[in-house]
Amino acid sequence: MCGVFGIHGHDEAANLTYLGLHALQHRGQESAGIVSADGEGLRSWRQMGLVADIFTAPVLERLAGRTAIGHVRYSTAGVSHLKNVQPLLVEYAGGKLSVAHNGNLVNGEAQRDELGRAGAIFQSDSDTEVVIHLIARSKETSFERKVVEALSRVVGAYSMLFLTERQLLAVRDPHGFRPLVLGKLRNAYVLASETTALDLIEAEFIREVEPGEMLVIDEGGLRSSRPFRSARAGRCVFEHVYFAKPDSTLFGLSVYEVRKRLGQKLAREQPAEADLVVAVPDSGVPAAIGFSGVSGIPYDVGLIRSHYVGRTFIEPQQSIRHFGVKLKLAAVRSVLKGKRVVVVDDSIVRGTTSRKIVKMLRGVGATEVHLRISSPPTRWPCYYGIDTPSRQELIASSHSVEEIARYVTADSLGYLSLEGLGEAVGDGESGSFCNACFSGRYLTPLAAEPAGSSERREGRVVPITTVG
Repeated sequence: MCGVFGIHGHDEAANLTYLGLHALQHRGQESAGIVSADGEGLRSWRQMGLVADIFTAPVLERLAGRTAIGHVRYSTAGVSHLKNVQPLLVEYAGGKLSVAHNGNLVNGEAQRDELGRAGAIFQSDSDTEVVIHLIARSKETSFERKVVEALSRVVGAYSMLFLTERQLLAVRDPHGFRPLVLGKLRNAYVLASETTALDLIEAEFIREVEPGEMLVIDEGGLRSSRPFRSARAGRCVFEHVYFAKPDSTLFGLSVYEVRKRLGQKLAREQPAEADLVVAVPDSGVPAAIGFSGVSGIPYDVGLIRSHYVGRTFIEPQQSIRHFGVKLKLAAVRSVLKGKRVVVVDDSIVRGTTSRKIVKMLRGVGATEVHLRISSPPTRWPCYYGIDTPSRQELIASSHSVEEIARYVTADSLGYLSLEGLGEAVGDGESGSFCNACFSGRYLTPLAAEPAGSSERREGRVVPITTVG
């Protein structure tokens, strides 16, 4: 649940990185950072907060150089604290190194413990620092080989950017869990988590960085290699359901069009008799439009989102969630009063937000509220970089659809099927997407344990199913 951006070979590298991070702000609002390289050294500015507040004109002027990487963060490993703000910047025997990481290493804690016993001293809580220590301890002679050796020892999701004084490296894990795209702006190469960042700076989209691929960009141009053992594709389907911006093209598919198809399939699978279709903005809007088109029920704007509040789902503090819905959404009484309403949302996590939304709609006079979800029930936590809570906190892991409907006080509740989700993203029998949060079928052993074993977390034993 982070965003990365990098550029090599442009006089305004830091300014363009700032714009790229602004386009990726939806991927994390805790903190942001930029590290630039001028051929002689690395310069860094990292702070807690939003991109537009952190990077003033004087700050960007200090980040000189033709190469830069940037990061917006929401923590899935490590607390929300300045010491964990990325890109991380270190100095070791091989020189200065900066790293920006989107993803999550499922064996990060095990590697951290092993390194600690060997004498490593950690400056952050982030699993990204594990990779830095592995690079520093590598006996390989070139930086590229050090990166390969380090990443060969970790398991999980990583789309990573590495910056040295003279090189920019991009690496994507063999499953391709998290997105990463390559673009070009005149003679400069650009890397970003989503195409929306390329669009903002008017860079040309070239292609995705392939799963298991490493790109090296320096004065000699761009080189590609495939140094990692191939694995079953595991592109995160939840990026399409919720996380990515609708104007992005992700894994070769338009996010907007996929969400619209999700709504169309939802209408066929879970019809409702109603007067109006409304969306929970913003990610529910395309699905609601798709639902309306197939069902023939008119679509209207019944919920208004405040754009001055971050997403309630990814806010780190539970105290913020308590007020998040009222701060974020307002119901339009004139649209909803006296109407039977289908309200379309992308997912239900704990159920508390859905409950508040249904009560809000009833509070302005909706006579019936039929809740429709454009994804299957979220029954399993994600260990690959999306912030879902423990299984005990996921309402669908322990309650039936009927029980959830009663809890959220909806007149009816319907989810999209797993098959319908797969059809919407064009996922065939071979399976190129990870849907573990819905199916429980993880693509890697968790916590570095053998497939088919159990994961012990917080004193609880949770069964693990792995495929691949």
